[in-house]
Amino acid sequence: MCTLALLGTVLSVGGALMEGQQQKQMADYQARAYEQQAQAEAQSSAFEQSQERHKQDLLQAQARAQAGASGVGMSGSPTEVLAANARQGQIDLKGIQYSSQLRQNNLNDQAAISRFSGKQAATASIFSAGSALVGGLSKIYDPTKAVSLGGSAFSPRASAAIAGGYSGLY
Repeated sequence: MCTLALLGTVLSVGGALMEGQQQKQMADYQARAYEQQAQAEAQSSAFEQSQERHKQDLLQAQARAQAGASGVGMSGSPTEVLAANARQGQIDLKGIQYSSQLRQNNLNDQAAISRFSGKQAATASIFSAGSALVGGLSKIYDPTKAVSLGGSAFSPRASAAIAGGYSGLY
């Protein structure tokens, strides 16, 4: 009976520890996935910014060509319009960059939270295993079968004979 109880306790402890480790592994995997998404977001943003720059360069070139074809000189009002368009283009690029950085930060935060959750699960599994160990061992212990210290190893009659002398032996 004691062996089965001990085996059950060992299995319970091992199961609690394995569960915590599996949860930690899943959390680490999720964290890596978030980090990969953040990296993909950065690459996507860089491509989008490149496309936007190219689009703005084409628009600026078209505006200069139209101004030149109309016979208007490139000073005064047409220059100011081109400069305003360039400034707006930079604002658009910064907006793309900013929103991408926000998404990357969010994904990196989620990765950190996932890793923290995994560490918490591993720690909780250690406490759960300890609790299962104590609970299991307490079920194995039977105070009626335990060795008591300080008592006599002899039967009550023999103990009485040694302590007070037993006259029935002579």
